[in-house]
Amino acid sequence: MSATPERPAPSTAAGDTAAQAPAAEKKDFIRQIVRDDLASGRHEAIRTRFPPEPNGYLHIGHAKAICLDFGIAREFGGTCNLRFDDTNPVKEDPEYVRAIQEDVRWLGFEWNALRHSSDYFEVYYLAAEKLIRQGDAFVCDLSAEQVREYRGTLTEPGRDSPYRDRGAEENLDLFRRMRAGEFPDGARTLRAKIDMASGNMNLRDPALYRIKHVPHPIAGAGWCIYPMYDYAHSLGDAIEGITHSLCTLEFEDHRPLYDWCVEKVDLAGDPALLKPLTDKGLPLEAAKPRQIEFSRANINYTVMSKRKLMALVQAGLVDGWDDPRMPTLQGIRRRGYTPASLRLFAERLGISKQNSLIDYSVLEGCLREDLDAIAPRRMAVIEPLKLTITNLPEGHEESLSFPNHPKDESFGSRRMPFSNALWIEREDFAEVPPKGFKRLVPGGEVRLRGAGIVRCDEVVKNDAGEIVELRGSLDPESRPGMEGANRKIKGTIHWVSAAHAVAAEVRLYDRLFDVADPDDDTPDENGVVRTYQDHLNPGSRRVVTGYVEPAAAVAAPEQAFQFERSGYFVADRYDHSPEKPVFNRAVTLRDTWAGKA
Repeated sequence: MSATPERPAPSTAAGDTAAQAPAAEKKDFIRQIVRDDLASGRHEAIRTRFPPEPNGYLHIGHAKAICLDFGIAREFGGTCNLRFDDTNPVKEDPEYVRAIQEDVRWLGFEWNALRHSSDYFEVYYLAAEKLIRQGDAFVCDLSAEQVREYRGTLTEPGRDSPYRDRGAEENLDLFRRMRAGEFPDGARTLRAKIDMASGNMNLRDPALYRIKHVPHPIAGAGWCIYPMYDYAHSLGDAIEGITHSLCTLEFEDHRPLYDWCVEKVDLAGDPALLKPLTDKGLPLEAAKPRQIEFSRANINYTVMSKRKLMALVQAGLVDGWDDPRMPTLQGIRRRGYTPASLRLFAERLGISKQNSLIDYSVLEGCLREDLDAIAPRRMAVIEPLKLTITNLPEGHEESLSFPNHPKDESFGSRRMPFSNALWIEREDFAEVPPKGFKRLVPGGEVRLRGAGIVRCDEVVKNDAGEIVELRGSLDPESRPGMEGANRKIKGTIHWVSAAHAVAAEVRLYDRLFDVADPDDDTPDENGVVRTYQDHLNPGSRRVVTGYVEPAAAVAAPEQAFQFERSGYFVADRYDHSPEKPVFNRAVTLRDTWAGKA
């Protein structure tokens, strides 16, 4: 049976209407700063950037940053660059680069320019030589362990490196030889000369360059020294003319170093440093950026450390970065989350300077709210029990009409086959019903959704005493449109025709962790410390074979439905086909998670 043509699903591409529709003016401290800067004439145009490090997949926390970086630019008529901070070739992979670009576009955003920190390696190098000539940087021969010893503590000042007073010419010679590859990894670093007694540990002569004899995936084998993140990030913002560099709160203590690098190098006042880029024809508007910090998205029942997520992948505890249980954007997309639901989530989180823990149910609620409006309804039976209607002839077939969305007539309707043999949910029958049970019981009646009222006359069991079939009769006066259809019945259940339904693999996903704070390493009453891996929820995935109506089976990959009375499901992005349907449960109809406190 062919599916009734559907209203086109909302686009998830970069230009989808939901992403670009005008919204009420948002008010938070960052947007107020931007408004004030524009009103005062400090900036003629707003430029932001989203600067991920390509050493893993993006997660839900990054969605908040993406929505803020790109959203600010969009709201104020500015631009936002996507810049990969690829300064550590040991951990970076083109696979992550491709996935990050896909994630940004999937969320509904498009970048003004695609850049890499490695695009600016030559500028960073010239800037470092300038710092050396100014007496603001020196080559240090201390080992990493010795540097830690010299750094001091939070209560004690550090000590100057014995190499801190090298002259500029000696430092330049050593730095150029570092670049030429004369020294092994870790033998020397270039360090900023700031203040070893500073109360901010980040200002105690931090490293600007380290030696790594590893070819860069983009810059190639011509480099064996690589800039440190704080140095490259700040200068990258200055090179691109970023006006507002938005970071999460953990970078607040790094802001003085960020400002120090920008001010000491002074790219805007020394355009000769940009010559390697202008020679390549790169459009540049060097400026002095301002770093502003905001609280990150912290959600319970998750971990969002790239290192910990990678450990789960490498240990085989999940099925890769796009496992639907993972909090990665690739994972939750496959689970069935929509771009609009994540943008709504980011909006509800708000922007503040106060870290807070968000309950996982808030994220789920945003998805329910979006899918309730856009997901067509279908009938599916997840754990089937056969119901034979004995007063309909063997092989009886008819077609019933159902609306595709009860709240939106524009979705239209579809025809659904009905026969004398049906699948119903096993949980919709109880031989010994609990108190308040309103579904099918021996001798009791229930309304079959859109088909009439049926009575259970007989319970069939196998030799093991297990219920394998119900037999009952359909009230012929209760069919749709008949007077008896309005007869008062307490329960209504859904069904699919056993002769026409399509067997489907149904993956029932739940929260990956079974405790609210998987990172809590407080010893228990027996002194045992459990890690986040010890808190993996054994019920986070259950796979069953169910049955779906034909109009669901022909879904396109990533098409979402509400399976009536069951939840919201999505056709798996990779494994689904009309011949072998695979559906993932995105979220239940309401918050009924059994593992919550």
